[in-house]
This record gives sequence, structure tokens and C-alpha cells, in this order.
Amino acid sequence: MSEILNFWPQPITLSLAQICELVNGTLSEGLHPNTMIAGIAPLDLARSGDVTFLENVKYLSQLNGNSASACLISPKHAMRAPAGLPLIIVDKPYNAMATIGAKLFPLAMRISGTYQQSAHGMAGIVHPTAHIEPEVMIEPGAIIGEHAEIGTGTIINAGAIIGHHVKIGRNCCIGAGASITNALLGNDVMIHAGARIGQDGFGFAMGASHQKVPQLGRVIIQDHVEIGANTCIDRGTVRDTVIGEGTKIDNQVQIGHNVQIGRHCVIVSQVGISGSTILEDYVVLGGKVGTNGHITIGQGAQVAGSSNVKDNIPAGEIWGGTPAQPLKQWAREISALKTLARKGKIGEKTNSHTDEAPQ
Repeated sequence: MSEILNFWPQPITLSLAQICELVNGTLSEGLHPNTMIAGIAPLDLARSGDVTFLENVKYLSQLNGNSASACLISPKHAMRAPAGLPLIIVDKPYNAMATIGAKLFPLAMRISGTYQQSAHGMAGIVHPTAHIEPEVMIEPGAIIGEHAEIGTGTIINAGAIIGHHVKIGRNCCIGAGASITNALLGNDVMIHAGARIGQDGFGFAMGASHQKVPQLGRVIIQDHVEIGANTCIDRGTVRDTVIGEGTKIDNQVQIGHNVQIGRHCVIVSQVGISGSTILEDYVVLGGKVGTNGHITIGQGAQVAGSSNVKDNIPAGEIWGGTPAQPLKQWAREISALKTLARKGKIGEKTNSHTDEAPQ
């Protein structure tokens, strides 16, 4: 754990009794509740003082010879653990690990600044008309524009640019080198390094000279949203681009102008969402999904990675493929193609004669 501790100073340790209370777990027989935990490690690296976890059955063999002080494990796997391994039995070990990690390493829940977080208060360039609430940290090289507003507890990392009239809520983190313009952010929003929020949407009236259309809307980011590194979110044309509460967006995602994303959606890396697309609440898009513009993906729908969506998707359905279609239909088509290929019905070379000159 020493390498981790170099980056994440650990202010506290937790006893096994405290951990069980935190995650509603049960200690295996003979495990001492006062044993102290100082770190988290995977099964193959865990040692005394660490808590580890088993979520995926493929790693069951790594329980043997494990020297962790405790292992988070589900009831269905606990019976397969070797005798003597100290266990904390919980319903969802991975979720429990996340809860414990947040308690042990609270700074890891925020963007790591370029500078020690206690070293600077207002080290950036702040316009005199900007309104900065108490306990805001602005690192060197950050620029805060005219009439911008930043709430208590927010951290603006080095080199970030906050444009004029931008409003950022409380307890937010803006990563190094990120730029935010034409945007309103709620509370507890995390924007990772290099993200671009609120720049022009790709709007042109097509013709001989492709006339540029002014992009007059904003980006609205609601509470508890996280946006990954180098992700771009365009401002709207004459309406707003909206990212709903609790939505999590990975790195290198492109979100076009006027897009409306609902609450608690998950958008994985390299997704491209074309303008005026609507994602209702709890939608999941796998990595490298692309969407046509002006479509709606219904509440709770999921799209498999690398799919291309050209049609509306009803609520709750799972789609995949190019063009995307309901998962069962897509799977049947793939199976049929494999069957035809095995039978030699596709991909055969023709035996047509080509040695005669055309007439």
C-alpha cells in the first residue's frame, strides 16, 4: 500500500467492527472486531492490515494463501473460501469496497490537484467582479472570468478556465486544464482534466458556403454529475444542452448541441451523441456507441458497446449492433451468419471463367 499512500494521505484507520457497521457486514467466526484496517488491495496483493474483496468467481483461486486481514465476500461464495480466511460477509462486496475506500481515502473521492490542497487558497487569476464563496480553492494558473460564481468547498485545479457568467455550485471539482464556458453547474459536480464544457455546437446551415449558426444556448449540469477527462459537451443552439442529476460520463465522450440526458445515466468512453438526441433516465451506453441526432432512447434502455443507433429505442430494451436493433434479434442474425459461413453459403469464391476477353 505504500505506493498508494504516497498519493493519498490516510488520516484514519478503521476497525473491523467499524467496517461491519459501515457496510452492514457480518464477521466470520473467530475474527477479532478490534483488528485495524489501513488499506485496500486486490486479492493477489493483499497483506496484513489490508481489506480485500471477491466479486468475480473467476478469482476464487486467489483466496488460497491470502494474507489480508479481512476479505469482503458474498454469502454464496463464503462457503467456498478456505478455512481460516478472515471474512466479512456482505451482499455486494464491490459496493462495500467502494464504501470503505471512500472512508479510508476521502481525498481520492475528489480530483487530485496539481498542488497540495492545503497550500493555496486563491492562487489563480480571478476577475474582480467574480463572486467566490468562502473555502474555495483556486490553484495557480486557473482563470476565473467576469461575473463568474463559485460555491463553497469547490476546487479549481491548475490551468482551468472558468468563463464569464459561469456558475459553479458547492463542493465541485474542476480538473486541471478543463475549460467551462456558457454553463451552469449544480453541487457536487466533478469535471476531470481537459474536459471542454460549453463550446460551440457543430451548427451550420448547409449550402454553398455552409453558413455558421450562432450557438446561443447553455450547458446545464445538475447535481452529482461526473464528467471524464477530455470529454466535450457542446452548448445548445437555441435551447440548452442538459446533463441530468447523478449521470456519470466517461473519458473522451462527445455530446452534441441540444442533447438532453436524463438522471443517473451511464455513458462509457468514446461514445458520440449527435445533436438533439434525448436519453431518458437510467440509460446505459456502452463504449464507442454512436447515435444519430433527433432520436429518443427510452428510460432504462441499454445499448451494447460499438453499436450505432439510428432509431428510437423503447424504454427498458437492450439493443446492439450496426444498425442497432433489439438484442435477441441481433443475436439471432449473428448466429444465422455463423451458420451460413460454416456451411460455406457465404464467402465462397465464384468459379466463373475470366480468361475470355469481353465481347
